[in-house]
Amino acid sequence: MQCIIGELQQDIKCPGLQPVIQGDSHLGKTGAFGEISWDGTFPHWSSMGRRIDAERIEHAVRNFAEYPLGVLAHWSKMPLGEANLFGLTQFDNKESFFSGKPILSQGIGYAVVVGYGAFFVLLTGLLSFLDQRYGGTKDNSEEFNTAGRSIKTGLIAVDVVSRWTWVATLTVSVNEAYTYGVSGPFWFSAAAAIQLIVFAIVALEVKRKAPKAHTVIELIRLRWGHPTAFVFMYLCYLNNFCIAILLFIGAGAILTAVTGMNLYATLVLLPLGVIIYTFGGGLKATFTSSYLHTVIIFITVNVMFFVIYGSNNNPVGTIADVYNNLRVLAEAVPVKDNKEGSYLTMFSSGGLQFGIWNLVGAFGTIFADQGYWQGAIAATPRSAFRGYILGGLLWIPIPFAFSTALGLGALAADLPISKDEYGAGLICVAAAQFFMGTGGVVLILTVVFMSVTSAGSAQFMAMSSLFTYDVYKTYFNPKATDHEMLMVSRTSVCAFGLVIGALSCLCVKVGIDVNFLFFVDGILLASSYIPLMMMVMWKDVPAGAAVASALGGQAVGLTVWLSHVWIVYKRFTVKDTLQRLGPTLSATCAAVAASLLILCVWTWIRPTKDDYIEKFKQIELMDGVVIVENTDKGGSEMHPWFNKYTCFAMPLSFVLLVAWPLLTLPADIFSQGYFTFWVVLAAVWTIIATLVATIQPLVEARRALYRVIGNMLGLPMGPKPDNSVKPLDQAQDYEKSPVKSQKS
Repeated sequence: MQCIIGELQQDIKCPGLQPVIQGDSHLGKTGAFGEISWDGTFPHWSSMGRRIDAERIEHAVRNFAEYPLGVLAHWSKMPLGEANLFGLTQFDNKESFFSGKPILSQGIGYAVVVGYGAFFVLLTGLLSFLDQRYGGTKDNSEEFNTAGRSIKTGLIAVDVVSRWTWVATLTVSVNEAYTYGVSGPFWFSAAAAIQLIVFAIVALEVKRKAPKAHTVIELIRLRWGHPTAFVFMYLCYLNNFCIAILLFIGAGAILTAVTGMNLYATLVLLPLGVIIYTFGGGLKATFTSSYLHTVIIFITVNVMFFVIYGSNNNPVGTIADVYNNLRVLAEAVPVKDNKEGSYLTMFSSGGLQFGIWNLVGAFGTIFADQGYWQGAIAATPRSAFRGYILGGLLWIPIPFAFSTALGLGALAADLPISKDEYGAGLICVAAAQFFMGTGGVVLILTVVFMSVTSAGSAQFMAMSSLFTYDVYKTYFNPKATDHEMLMVSRTSVCAFGLVIGALSCLCVKVGIDVNFLFFVDGILLASSYIPLMMMVMWKDVPAGAAVASALGGQAVGLTVWLSHVWIVYKRFTVKDTLQRLGPTLSATCAAVAASLLILCVWTWIRPTKDDYIEKFKQIELMDGVVIVENTDKGGSEMHPWFNKYTCFAMPLSFVLLVAWPLLTLPADIFSQGYFTFWVVLAAVWTIIATLVATIQPLVEARRALYRVIGNMLGLPMGPKPDNSVKPLDQAQDYEKSPVKSQKS
């Protein structure tokens, strides 16, 4: 068998296989390769006559990669252009699913963006009006930026789910399932939920030590001073900008690919709707939209899951169908570095590596996001911890079930996915269209819209709060009135939204895509979470240690990343080498290790003795609302609640990240019975999460709902609002707390 070099010595193709090599002919090495040839023997033959020998192909590619040209190896995971393994003749001899053509019309695309946007603008505006008119909520800066500090567990949890469900959550999780099989959904879900559980402990400490806080930078400034605050403001804004741009580019790419919409028009229209309803309702509108969006996402995930595993579609419609097809596929197209090439095993080195990267990188993404601190600030004291723990447990089944359905479903149907479609995150769209037709594609677009608008709104509010309290009030107008603060908050929401839209267009223009931002954000922010967490957890950390830890770790991460890419691949390319898992994994781990080492050594050598809790008491509320202090003055840094909740959070993290994967190893390659258990677990978890996310916020808000309805109808259906104890129900929590009992 021979692989033939193209006319420009740039593309090398093998009969029956996708293009496998791309090189640079302009470097003066034309003809350096000659011909690639095998002896023609392939030990693995599928029932459809496909010849596969992944090890031989990899060996040949690696040999060519050693040439001075710095050749980049690319080969598709599935040989395209041949007969479908499972008799789906419509895909015979196809090299892509979509063939470069939009599935839906542009009209449907604009209807989704403009129609859904207008609907949620009107709905959230109406709810905000009713809350202010009949529920007793004030229209002031405290309410706009902290939601009155009265948000309870259920709404905090669904906000966490909504904030953490990016477009990349849906597309990348499906890609991981498609690449590694059953290990992909697990490592994507479990590795990205631990951060929420850890942050729950930090959120509890924020409520205990700084109940009047507005932003994380405010806390940093009071504890470590203005220079340190500038450093972490840079990190927080860097994180917010990367995430927001990633959200809109990801959604825009899918909408454009599916409907043929103009990408730049999409990147302008998507932020516009988010700006409008966030401008009107502030943080409470963000929480309200998060609830609505999360419920719709859960419903969609359930529908997708049960269509693939509980219908009579051919060739996939039952758990047994998927299982049998995945076994056949593993014989024809084995997974590199999976045990026996199987899609049905947790013995997957690639899946494990991605899980480690996801675990380490996502910590910085959460801790350097003002939105998560804002959620903790907006919660009642007990809800701060419970909401983040519950949010993590509710979030896991979204990527886990979604990718187990669509990712494994695409494999089980042997859909012809091209490299470009894979990179654009279109596997979920392809699977949805195959299993559900146009309706499935519309559902995917709906979920994409929900995820980008809700998470985008949270990013706009985070950036607005930082500017309002940490720039405008701190440096430009320390005596700003409540009305001035409210106007600055709303104006900055508009400004940041427009800037994000413009930067998204610029990134597309210069070739920066979702995958690049997804990996780079983790590298840039990985070093930030150690000092941010220690800000409220370790009283001895000095300002210098915090700054050196964050910036030093970032510098180490960038150095390792670029060095690894150059040493291995000899060139930098935004859409290829800079996105490879090896360099990004090593860079992220190096950044965290350097950050931890710098902070610990510096703190042990030169600890500080400042009482930062007393400094946090300097925070003032704009509206004169009195908050009853609940800080433990007994001389112990550990609040009894903190001990109790930590004893819950740590074992939970161990179960998700260690015990669960270890318990799957005896199963080796899953039997049909074990795979059935795996799928049923995903289904049950998703159903329970859907019910909790839908019902609990309504139950917790029932008195407010009764009050609004009663005041609208002039009926005594609930208690009238009592603004004297409005923030956080804090007095009630304090009266019931162990601290109060000890003092009395």
